[in-house]
Amino acid sequence: MHDVLISALPVLLPVLTLLNLLLLVLLDKAYRSNTRKKITFCMTLVSFGLCYDALILSLGIVLKEGALLKILSQLRFVSHGFLIPLLLPICAYALKWKPAGMKKIWVVTLVLMLLGLAAGFLVKLSPITLGSSLRYASDKELTPGFVTAIENLLSYAPVIVLIAAGILVWIKQKRAQLFLSGFFMFVFAALGPATGNFDLIFVITMFGEVLMSLFFLLYAKAYLKGD
Repeated sequence: MHDVLISALPVLLPVLTLLNLLLLVLLDKAYRSNTRKKITFCMTLVSFGLCYDALILSLGIVLKEGALLKILSQLRFVSHGFLIPLLLPICAYALKWKPAGMKKIWVVTLVLMLLGLAAGFLVKLSPITLGSSLRYASDKELTPGFVTAIENLLSYAPVIVLIAAGILVWIKQKRAQLFLSGFFMFVFAALGPATGNFDLIFVITMFGEVLMSLFFLLYAKAYLKGD
């Protein structure tokens, strides 16, 4: 399976990117065609970050090692750190928090977004070639420890919060989509390390990202319709 995935990267990465792009367009359409709900806007921004992430990884098939790909990859870490904290207000909007609670969650979110933004610029990147794919990944030896800690916090904590909020939404609103978006993101993020395929974490996680955007879209449609 390991070797199959590596040989399939030239096809797999563009296909996953196109799926991300399609879901981004559909989420944006859902936002614009309805009442411009803030939860849908936040979901669209997160989906944009996932789409950009996939696009840059796909470009590693055609671009050679150099300044352009490195800059684009640095922005990949910046967008991830800046946008993933938006999962927190998504949860709060889904749980229909009152204005006072929303103000507090937005303060926390903005602090985390600024930390993620700074960490994204401070990450030190090194080129990694896998099959026909080239990508710039975080170099743990060169990247300051506190930056790595922020990266890890923003990669896992918001998703865990999303799963917990999704369970509450499932119980109260009879809608499982929000839970499934976080659940599949967590499962696929953990699947690489759990199977020992550490070099394939980036592509295995992309499946979870596609499913996250898909279930965001399904929840957004139900939320906007009030079903």
